[in-house]
Amino acid sequence: MTGESECAGRAEFLHRPVMAGEAISLLKALPGKLIVDVTLGGGGHAALILEATAPDGRLIGIDRDPDAIEAARSRLSTEGARATIVRGKMGEIAAILKELEIERADGIFADLGVSSYQLDSGGRGFSFRSDAPLDMRMDPECGESAADLLERVDEEELSKILREFGEERYAGRIARALAGRRVKTTGELAQAVMGAVPPIARRSRIHPATRVFQAIRIAVNDELGELDRFLTSAPALLSEGGRMVVISYHSLEDRRVKHSFRRIAAEGEYTLPSRRAIVPTDEEVKTNPRARSAKMRVIERT
Repeated sequence: MTGESECAGRAEFLHRPVMAGEAISLLKALPGKLIVDVTLGGGGHAALILEATAPDGRLIGIDRDPDAIEAARSRLSTEGARATIVRGKMGEIAAILKELEIERADGIFADLGVSSYQLDSGGRGFSFRSDAPLDMRMDPECGESAADLLERVDEEELSKILREFGEERYAGRIARALAGRRVKTTGELAQAVMGAVPPIARRSRIHPATRVFQAIRIAVNDELGELDRFLTSAPALLSEGGRMVVISYHSLEDRRVKHSFRRIAAEGEYTLPSRRAIVPTDEEVKTNPRARSAKMRVIERT
């Protein structure tokens, strides 16, 4: 089910998992439990889940990125039948478990957004830190690239993408400069954004293209739509006492998770072990700066 990639299995995908101890604890990942990780990545959280559920627990790992699949297969290869790895999207969790003839899971875990590997891998086009083809697809074999999207959309649609997915203050100005253009590389996109925003924005501590890259990436991968499908279908797949834990990295994701969990809990079959989001410690943020915006939420089926 996996595709080959020249980056497959590279060590760079094995980044440090965020709030690892808290996630394992909240999932109640104990021996014999079956846990589904719908954002497998390089297998960082998954390896800890398998360790906590040993000797007879089981992990189902799902990811749409072929590089992630290959890296995780390599990292978890010693676990044998305890680890089942599937290439797919988080929103497809119900169909994937049905195909595996699994009715319920003891825990479901999601670590949202783009991975450190995807940001740092120059050839994927997720970041303006290196000049690369403007792709941004988490599954490079499916859908349109960021370059295709920019060439296809009109000014109004692009402005909406930048406002809604990037909360970009200068969405209109940037959309006028970009919509309908063939922008081939990340460097070209970053330069075009710099030219579109007013001088005060160019002097900001945060690069003016940061929110633009986020917005376009979210649109290319339908990240919020995929999250909504996951939040709608996953809770019903939990066994009695099972927990679902989600880590998000920006307000667009966290609001969806928070409102979904509270709505489901209000219906009576689920509870919120913590009504507040769990955040990383100051010590973790110092050693892993990408954890600074992380928020973890949990819901339990009673």
